[in-house]
Amino acid sequence: MATILVLGKGLFGARLAAGIEGAVHGAVDITDRDAVRALLARERPEAVINAAGRTGTPNVDWCESHQTETYRANVIGALNVADACETVGAYLLHLGSGCVFYGPSPSPHGWREDDFANPSAFYSRTKYAADLVLSRLAWVGVARLRMPVDHTPGPRNLITKLVSYKQIIDVQNSVTVVDDFVAVARQLIAQRAPGIFHVTNPGVMRHRELVDLYRELVDAEHACEFIDDGALVERGLAVRARSNCVLASSRLAQLGITMPPIDVALRDCMLRYAKALRDAR
Repeated sequence: MATILVLGKGLFGARLAAGIEGAVHGAVDITDRDAVRALLARERPEAVINAAGRTGTPNVDWCESHQTETYRANVIGALNVADACETVGAYLLHLGSGCVFYGPSPSPHGWREDDFANPSAFYSRTKYAADLVLSRLAWVGVARLRMPVDHTPGPRNLITKLVSYKQIIDVQNSVTVVDDFVAVARQLIAQRAPGIFHVTNPGVMRHRELVDLYRELVDAEHACEFIDDGALVERGLAVRARSNCVLASSRLAQLGITMPPIDVALRDCMLRYAKALRDAR
């Protein structure tokens, strides 16, 4: 029997299963309510991490033209998992998204966990729809992350994504370093903390800063063009405008949970990213 059952085979599912003691991967289609209930009845976990869902390939624009698949996974699937967790008495940590917020926050230090979101893209709307229900359930915690940065090169890694683009919008955002997210997830599960939590490294990062660090530590010859935010859709580089926002993480602080500041965490992550590239050659 699994102490912690991790659902989802993507970047976060793999890293959470590997980085949390007692965690195992569970293979199930979360849109199949009966299959989810059967898996949890068999495993009887103390906690479940739902890292499954649809983000789209190669990006969230996919969700605009695949709406049914997106809402089934991100809304119905998430609620199926919550329902099954209640049945077996398990705590659920659901991976949410800070992409439900667009633009400047109404408060000076960033969007708060209890702020009403303003999602635009269909993907963001489905994530917020699930949040509205899950955030009111006593056995569920929602960990909202933003633009994952990881030391391992891969298609979901913000480093890999940005350096693959010839044109990049130069905006500031909150971001989440994957290793730090895993550490926070362990603590949220230990406390069975309910409600919404913004799990982003303190501080903000501009895309230009990440690219500059990449040039310093990985490839000094890397070239790209920085463009205005609005030009992304105007030039046909995206179907929908992207979420760019800064999040406040006051609820983590209330639990005594901290994360390294993004300037420190990003440099450490980029150093490890550079090493991973060298080792792969």
